[in-house]
Amino acid sequence: MLLPVEVGTTDTSELHSIKALLDCRATGSFIDRDFVCSKGMNTQTLSCNILVFNVDGSPNETGQIFEVVNVVLCYKTHSERILLAVSRLGKQSLILGYDWLKDHNPRIDWEKEKVKMTYCLLWCEGGYTMRKKQICQKRTELRAL
Repeated sequence: MLLPVEVGTTDTSELHSIKALLDCRATGSFIDRDFVCSKGMNTQTLSCNILVFNVDGSPNETGQIFEVVNVVLCYKTHSERILLAVSRLGKQSLILGYDWLKDHNPRIDWEKEKVKMTYCLLWCEGGYTMRKKQICQKRTELRAL
């Protein structure tokens, strides 16, 4: 499923609209090298390169990941700061993988192609707001008893 998101650079605060592929088979979250270059986004070099493997265990033809980009990822009311590994992704510009899906546990309606960020961690801006509302609602319910 493609999710319309915005990524904001942390150094220049530029916002870029992009479609993110939700992919539970990808172990990490990635952004396409060509997208990063075309937008002039600044990257940070990793101290150790990361080997990239395909699902079948063979080495990926894109080679190793040697840099990341630090962005603010925004989807509706959800926002978070995230490091994305820079790699050649082919047809995709951004992949949010298993790590992201596990951390946020979004409610996904695959049939209607809708995503709700109802179970975010407290450190996510949207998640914090949602948890605060849930806590206030619970307190109200308990007082009514």
